[in-house]
This record gives sequence, structure tokens and C-alpha cells, in this order.
Amino acid sequence: MSRSTASIDPILAVQGLTKRFGRPPAQVRAVEDVSFTVAPGEVVGLVGESGSGKSTIGRLALRLVDPTGGTIRFEGEDVSALPERRLKPLRRRAQMIFQDPYASLNPRLRVSGILGEALDAHGLARGRRRERMAELLDLVGLPPEHLDRFPHEFSGGQRQRIGIARALAVEPRLIVADEPVSALDVSVQAQVLNLLQDLRARLGLAMLFISHDLDVVELLCDRVVVLYLGRVMEIGPTAEVAARPRHPYTRALLAASPKADPDAPRIARLLTGDIPSPLAPPSGCVFRTRCPLAGEACASAVPPMREAGDGHRFACLRDASEMREAA
Repeated sequence: MSRSTASIDPILAVQGLTKRFGRPPAQVRAVEDVSFTVAPGEVVGLVGESGSGKSTIGRLALRLVDPTGGTIRFEGEDVSALPERRLKPLRRRAQMIFQDPYASLNPRLRVSGILGEALDAHGLARGRRRERMAELLDLVGLPPEHLDRFPHEFSGGQRQRIGIARALAVEPRLIVADEPVSALDVSVQAQVLNLLQDLRARLGLAMLFISHDLDVVELLCDRVVVLYLGRVMEIGPTAEVAARPRHPYTRALLAASPKADPDAPRIARLLTGDIPSPLAPPSGCVFRTRCPLAGEACASAVPPMREAGDGHRFACLRDASEMREAA
């Protein structure tokens, strides 16, 4: 589903976001000059291969790691450089759902203890704890008697539902979902995605949804940000980007999808090799070493973001006609 959010003040806005780990010469360039917004009630997808910087951006958005440069604004407030002692209000308004439902829950605690920790951290529901915890389980489709069980008694999908309930315990405005279905069986993935869609509609949640799978992003997200080696390659309404991709990397991701059209342009099927090391990213366009359209100019110039209309932008020196001719 795509919708216009241009007139709505964003709940999350990152501008020029940069994150580097370590020191030169062994410095990892994890995120480089990334900018996007998430409007209230909107779901924005971050998509790309492993090593593209998706999870780092999610952690930066919640200030679980500190940015090297750029700004992070949450509901208009610059939280980029807030000290740890002042981040508690942000942590209540923005929560994370983790990728691994087996590792993200404390195996020594019952479900009541897991949810109780979240409530205690923010001083919530002290007078009606059990009732509130039962409400949270009901939100994610689990019966209240599960409160007395331990994580090992549940399936992966049920554990992820408990993780979602924990994230919702503090009534956040924004959820960062870091590959929340990638560790689950395909049939269970669909159930959890349907749950997230339902929660988004019922609670008006905004969401930053991280995935390597464009098919999943198409199901859930209003807009998508395509990332490669820490940089934005393309951004726009999900339906528009999926139907008319402007960047060769986006085309390659779409071609890799199980529903890819066998008659799709050949350019989309020419992506070979591995993503380069973020310790030594290519000069110019970071995608050029794997791009079938790369020319001499791509080695020296970092492509600026170009407008394709209606909020659709892409970072490539080649235009759409050249891509069609190369196909």
C-alpha cells in the first residue's frame, strides 16, 4: 500500500546519517550519508543484502549505537547526541523487535517475567500488572495462560509473538522490526506479517521494517529504502519502486525474488560476485564493481540522488533509457 505522507510531520527523520566503526586504516564504513523519514502510522522498509547497513541503521534510529555523523530526529526532537541518561523517554516511545525469537527472550524467565521487565523499566501497570500482561498476549493472539510458561515451551512463531508483545508493553509510537520473520518457516512468516499489519492498523503504529526480501517488503511497507554497502540506492513508494525500479541494484533484487518474471530484462539477472568489504568500499559508486552498466565515470563520482517523480528517487549516473538499451 502506498500513500502520500508529504504533508505529515515525520515521527522519525534521519539526515546524512553516518556510522563508522574502528579507526583508520581499519575503519568499517557501515552507514554513509543516509537520509529518510517515517511518518506517523507509516511502515518504511529498509532492504538490501547482508552488509548493506540495514540493522545498523535500525539501531542508530533507537540510539542503541551512537552515530558518527548526521542527525536523528524523533517527533521533532534531535536525539543524535543525547546522553544515555536522557534517552529513557525515547526508549519508551520507540521499541525494537529482534530477528531471532530464540535468542531474544530470557530462557530463565516465564512470559510474565519477560513482559514484567518491560513494564518495570518504565514504571507501568504497577496496579494491574497481570491484567495488562494478559491484554498484551491477547493483542498478539496468545491466551493468558501462556503467562506462566517458559520460552522453551513455545514454537518460533509463538516466541516471536511474545517478543512483539514485549515491544508493545510500553505503548510505543515507533517499532523497529529487524528481520522479524527471516528465522521462521514460510507459513509462520505469513502469520506474523499478518499480525504486524493488524497491529499497525489497530494501534496506528509507525514501523521501520528491516528485511533482505523485497517480496516481504511489498506486502507490508508503504515506502522502501534500498541500501547497498551503507548507501541509499533508491527510495520511494513501494509499489512504484517494485513496478518501475530505476537503479540496477533494485532490479537485481527484484529479479532474485521467487516470483521474478523469467522474461524480465537481462540486466536484472547479471548481478554476480559478493558485496565488497566495508573496510575498503569501491570509489565513486559503491555498486560499480557488480553493476552491468558501470562506466568510467562511476569510478570517480558518487551518484547524487535523482528525482523520478512522486517521492521516487535513485542514485545512478545512468538514466532509464540507457538501462533499457543495456537490457
